[in-house]
Amino acid sequence: MRNYSREDIVRIVKEQDVKFIRMQFTDIFGQLKNVAITDSQLERALDNKIMFDGSSIEGFVRIEESDMYLWPDINTFEILPWRQQQGKVARFICDVHKTNGEPYDGDPRCILKKVIKRASDMGFEFNAGPELEFFLFNTDEKGLPTTITHDDAGYFDLGPVDHGEDARRDICLALEQMGFEIEASHHEVAEGQHEIDFKYGPGLATADNIMTFKLAVKTVAKRHGLHATFMPKPIFGINGSGMHTNMSLFKNGENAFYDPDDANQLSAIAYSYIGGLLSHVKAMASITNPLVNSYKRLVPGYEAPCYIAWSASNRSALIRIPGTRGAGTRVELRCPDPSANPYLNLAVCLAAGLDGIEKNLQAGTPTDTNIFHLTPAERETMGIESLPGNLHDAIEATKADPFIKEVLGEHVFKTYVKAKEHEYDQYRIRVSQWELDSYMRKY
Repeated sequence: MRNYSREDIVRIVKEQDVKFIRMQFTDIFGQLKNVAITDSQLERALDNKIMFDGSSIEGFVRIEESDMYLWPDINTFEILPWRQQQGKVARFICDVHKTNGEPYDGDPRCILKKVIKRASDMGFEFNAGPELEFFLFNTDEKGLPTTITHDDAGYFDLGPVDHGEDARRDICLALEQMGFEIEASHHEVAEGQHEIDFKYGPGLATADNIMTFKLAVKTVAKRHGLHATFMPKPIFGINGSGMHTNMSLFKNGENAFYDPDDANQLSAIAYSYIGGLLSHVKAMASITNPLVNSYKRLVPGYEAPCYIAWSASNRSALIRIPGTRGAGTRVELRCPDPSANPYLNLAVCLAAGLDGIEKNLQAGTPTDTNIFHLTPAERETMGIESLPGNLHDAIEATKADPFIKEVLGEHVFKTYVKAKEHEYDQYRIRVSQWELDSYMRKY
C-alpha cells in the first residue's frame, strides 16, 4: 500500500507531467464515477474543495441538498498507464462528504470504513482477497459487444486456442504498473472466460483494487478490440462468472482464524465468523448477487454454490476453507459475483462475521459430500437450505433481516431496496426470446 504525503503528490504530478486528475468515487450500485480536474486544481483537490452535484448520481441525494465534496485518499494516487504519456492522466479514489465536512452516509466506501472500524474496535484487522472472473467477447462492426467468444479454450488452456492471452497479459502489466501484485492469471472453464488473481490486502484497499481492476480490464480489452464484461451469466448453458471472496482476521499480528490444535486447524473465532455468514447469507444475497442475471449463475451444474453449507474441503459448499493454514488461514465465501459493489459486499461479509463473533454463533457440522449429488430429501434431512432463487426473493430476505439495514444505514437500505424492486419488476414484465420461441407458434 502506498504511503504518500501531500508533498509527494505535488512533486510526482510535476515531475511526471500529469495534466489531468480523475477524482473517482463509486455509487450505491457499484458504478465508478469521476470528476476530472487539471493539474492547476491539484491544491484545491488536496484541500478537499472539489465539489460535485450529488443529485445527479442515482441513489445519492435530492436536488435541494445536492452539493457534495470529494475528499481524495492520497494513498490511492496512481498514474493511468493506458493513457498518453505526454500530459499524463492520474486518479485519486475519493470519499464523499457533505458540505459540513461530515462523511456522507450514502457513500459505499464510507459504509465499509465504518464496519472496518468496528472490527478494529474489537481488536481485529480485516484482510480480503477476491477472485474475479470475466468474459472477453468480440465486438460488431459498430464496436458494440456481442456474445461471440473469440476462442475455444477451457480451463488453464494456452495459445493458440486461448486467443485472449495477449489481452490478459497486457491487463496484468497495466495492473502491475499501478501497484498490484498479480499472483496468477489463466483461462477459465468457459469459452472466452478468464481470471486474474491479485494479492489479498486490507479490506478497504481490496475494495478500491476491485474497482481499479474492473476499469483496467475493460479499458485494456477495448484496446484489443474486445469487450470485457463482469456480467455474472452472459451465456446460457456454460459457467457464469463469480467473485469468490476470501477473508481473514488478524489480531496482534497473528491470524485469528488459525488454531493448530483444532481438528480443522480453525479457531473458535473462525467458527463463529462462519456462523455469522451462514446466519445472514440469505439477507446478504441482494448485495453479494445484486442483478436479476446473478441468479442464473447460482444454479446447480455450473460449479456456482446455491446451497447453504460450509466445508473445509468441499467446493460445492457455499463457504469453503482453502487448504492453506497458519498465516494463510481464510474463509472463502463463494456466492458473490463481480457485479457486486465491492464496498458493500465486503461490508456485509465482515459485519456478518463480526456479528457471529459477538453472538458466539456456531458454524454447525461441515458438509464434506458433494451437495450437487444429494437429492432434495437428503438435503432436507441434513438441514441444507438454498440461497434465494431470484432477485425478488433475495430482496425479501434482505427486508426481513434488520442486520442489513443496520450495516447499510437507512438511506442506502431504502434506496437500494427500492431500486432493486424496480429492477426485478422491469424484468418480470418483459417478454423474453425464450417465451417467443416456446409459445408464439404453439398457441
